[in-house]
Amino acid sequence: MSYRFFQNKECEYFPCHKMSENQKKDFSCLFCYCPLYQRNDCGGDFVLLENGCKDCTNCLLPHFQYDYVVGKLKKD
Repeated sequence: MSYRFFQNKECEYFPCHKMSENQKKDFSCLFCYCPLYQRNDCGGDFVLLENGCKDCTNCLLPHFQYDYVVGKLKKD
């Protein structure tokens, strides 16, 4: 289902997270900027910095969990 997955290997930042070579083939760039970033209950693996900003460096949720992200967005 192409609407659920997009990968841009030509992007200068690809891959934007540390991951295994096996994960790279299934890595989706569809949610390059996470639509759940503003939520404290996003469900992702983030750390709050001292300045209050979220550091999502270790979060892969929007890149592998299309149904989860869309489900959270539909709840609002």
